[in-house]
Amino acid sequence: MKFTVRLVLAASMCLAGRPLLAADGILIVEKRTAAGGTGTSQIQIEKTRIRAESVDPNGGRQAFVFDGGTERLRIIDYGKKTYVEMTKADMDRLGGQVAGMMAQMQEKLKSLPPAQRAQMEAMMKGRGMNLAAVGTQYRKAGAGKVGKWSCDRYEGYQNDQKISEVCTVAPAVLGITDDDIQVTQQLTAFLRALMPENADQMFSLGKSDPQGFSGVPVRRSYSVLGRPAVTELTDVSRQTFADSIFEVPEGFQKQALGMPGR
Repeated sequence: MKFTVRLVLAASMCLAGRPLLAADGILIVEKRTAAGGTGTSQIQIEKTRIRAESVDPNGGRQAFVFDGGTERLRIIDYGKKTYVEMTKADMDRLGGQVAGMMAQMQEKLKSLPPAQRAQMEAMMKGRGMNLAAVGTQYRKAGAGKVGKWSCDRYEGYQNDQKISEVCTVAPAVLGITDDDIQVTQQLTAFLRALMPENADQMFSLGKSDPQGFSGVPVRRSYSVLGRPAVTELTDVSRQTFADSIFEVPEGFQKQALGMPGR
């Protein structure tokens, strides 16, 4: 699911103070910088649908499509001409499998000597598997500046260890309403069964959540599988999207759904 982590849903860099009123959907363009280089993505948000397409530094192209009406998620690989489909039932089932697997691993680690256990936990954390992780807790960290926006800085902690930082603005500053991003709350709930400690961090926008994070991120610093990354959104505009962009292209082959991380 690391692709989902790259495609954190946020919105910024539109004309400050001007409401987005012309069309039904919102187009968000973002830039992501990591050790492998700089990639781009664009996110299309409608009332009940989200599509996020990314192009990595090597030219690989993928799209992440969520339909809130059917509660179905698809990840499309344009280079391989394949896609994976997940329903709510699939997410619940995989979430149960992951929880069971993590519980078994925790029990096995208890029998290891302290030094070996610490080594194994560090290795697993580097692969995105933090057995001790809890939900990210955000703490207000003062003011910041991103582009032409003054923003509020938050630092994200898990188990008292800083893992991320965001700088946010109020949705109204960008001309975005609660109705515009309501589907992102639905996506958060959809993902929570599989990623309970990360779902809010990735997709909650606009409203304060129980962890203390509020606003729309204009900049986010985080890590993917132990590697630092920075995402900045460069443009937001109101547009109307064709239904076809939310569908799997003709001729693409459906792949079997495996365990997350494979």
